[in-house]
Amino acid sequence: MNLLVHLISVVLLWVALRRLVSPRAAWIAAALFAVHPMDAEAVNYVFARSTLLATVFCLAALVSWTRERYWLAVLWFAAALLAKEECVAFPAFLLLLDVARPRPPKWKPLAAMFALSVAAGVRVLVAAATIAGSGAGVHSEIPWRSYALAQGAVILRYLRMLVAPWGFSVDPAIPVPSLWLGAIAWAAVLALAAAAMFRFRARREGFWFIAGLVLLLPSSSVLTATDLAADRRMYLPMIAFAACAGLLLERVQPQFAMAALVLLAAVSMARTATWRTEESLWADAVRKAPGKIRPKIQLARAVEPARALAILEDASRIAPDDPKIPTEEGKILLAQGKVTQALQVFGRALALDPRSAEAFNNRGAALLALDQKQAAREDFERALGIDPCEWSARANLRRLGIVQGPPSRCHFTDEERAALGTD
Repeated sequence: MNLLVHLISVVLLWVALRRLVSPRAAWIAAALFAVHPMDAEAVNYVFARSTLLATVFCLAALVSWTRERYWLAVLWFAAALLAKEECVAFPAFLLLLDVARPRPPKWKPLAAMFALSVAAGVRVLVAAATIAGSGAGVHSEIPWRSYALAQGAVILRYLRMLVAPWGFSVDPAIPVPSLWLGAIAWAAVLALAAAAMFRFRARREGFWFIAGLVLLLPSSSVLTATDLAADRRMYLPMIAFAACAGLLLERVQPQFAMAALVLLAAVSMARTATWRTEESLWADAVRKAPGKIRPKIQLARAVEPARALAILEDASRIAPDDPKIPTEEGKILLAQGKVTQALQVFGRALALDPRSAEAFNNRGAALLALDQKQAAREDFERALGIDPCEWSARANLRRLGIVQGPPSRCHFTDEERAALGTD
């Protein structure tokens, strides 16, 4: 399904660019977008389907815009926002396109699009703030200043990978730079944008480079997320960066452009092979970021228990105070029936994070396995006292015959609510 959506995007990009750049540049740009390994993560990752759909609808809006069907473009953009709010900068791209062609901007449909973007942006901020574990906004593990400081270097990394396609990873190691290094990285990005301004016409590469930066900014600026970088965030901006590359490559001999496309396709195939299994994916991430804990935990979930425990032991040497490591170790031991050992490990996780609802729930699960029902119930209730939306704790209480309906603000799936016996 993701591949089908990607192919639709390729066709729509070619249809749109035929009206904006030379036919040869449009063909090269569409081919680059089709095979560049920068797009591999979005296509291979089921979770990224929302990004693919948002891009398809944005490209449909771009086709409608170039055909002067402006209000139809507004409808396509509304659908894009419903798929993924990362496309909020798309109206700014259309405004730049009208200025660069040059032609008078169509203010009414643009105003409608900007209003939709504002509404979607506000919704994201509210959802990120109110949904525990959202991984964004106030629930991000990265402070917003650190996130913004690192994004200059992240953008330069993305640009480097467009030209030199290596270093792709589902969980890259991106350190937060010092203030000076972060400022220098942002200065370099701004310098590249300023240089591109000298070729600010729709049929010139400078415009498309700036357009790519504009489309990238919603995910690479000040709206914080737990992940400093993710290759899939480049999927929508790639429609502009591919056009930029198409305009550059149309000047070279056709055989050189074809060789570049074949090389990129080969790298994409190799990258896709990495995504074939969870083990291969996370093993690759561990090799490329040996000091990160999350890839090790994910790899431990994908392999047999004995190897998983060895991986987690290695992780604990790197981060002995990280409660996620004993939490994962305890789950493996509990699944193996080593309940007493699991209880000890869960206790260590709780000591490292005494305010963790998950830690109390896990210890309660081990106590319940030992038939210590009263102690287990107390741990489950402590978990709900910390986080009333801890679904597992409510499910475990139900095993003890205690049915409690969750607060209305809890975001459970229909299946989870059915398992709890609530509507």
